[in-house]
Amino acid sequence: MQLVLVRHALPERIHPADAAAADRPGGPADPPLTTLGREQAQRLVEALAGDEVAGLYTSPLARARETAAPLATALAREPVVVDELREYDADSTHYVPVHEMARLDPAAWQRMLAGLLPESVDLPAFTRRVAGGFERVVAAHPGRETAVVVAHAGVVNAWLAHLLGLDRPLVFPLDYTGVTRVLAGRDGRRVVRTVNEIAHVADLLAMTAGAG
Repeated sequence: MQLVLVRHALPERIHPADAAAADRPGGPADPPLTTLGREQAQRLVEALAGDEVAGLYTSPLARARETAAPLATALAREPVVVDELREYDADSTHYVPVHEMARLDPAAWQRMLAGLLPESVDLPAFTRRVAGGFERVVAAHPGRETAVVVAHAGVVNAWLAHLLGLDRPLVFPLDYTGVTRVLAGRDGRRVVRTVNEIAHVADLLAMTAGAG
């Protein structure tokens, strides 16, 4: 079967200073998409029009669920939420989009440039959780079926690193609504076919490239 992995579209920023100024209640940050992000998400409908989608799955986080929404409408299919595919920062109280990270969270930015997750993340446990989530989707779609999974850069990267035997978990710079394809054989083989297809959204990505 084929897994079409999609990174979510551009979400709102939730920075500690912003949250305090807005008197936002404490708790995990779960930002919705921006207006630009919603436009990016809409582009997925045409980008995946050539795929016969047998299943649609999403992380439980708002930015992934909102990214999947236009495709779900086009397919007339209710997305299945896979909790194991939540991002490593799901319990964080802030969220900084990657194009603003160098300015707002330089320490995290430097670790990302080095291909590393935050020190607080238990990488083996995170990888096991993510791999289990993807394998659960694979098991639900035997034969030549295609399933679309909308998740996160860390989630997709961790699984790719696991499949390819890479030491660092953040090797691939995945763009918002970038598409990655993995072929999963009945014999257990997993083949990474493409990484970060962005032709469908390249002009919209240019609007945030280098921002901040």
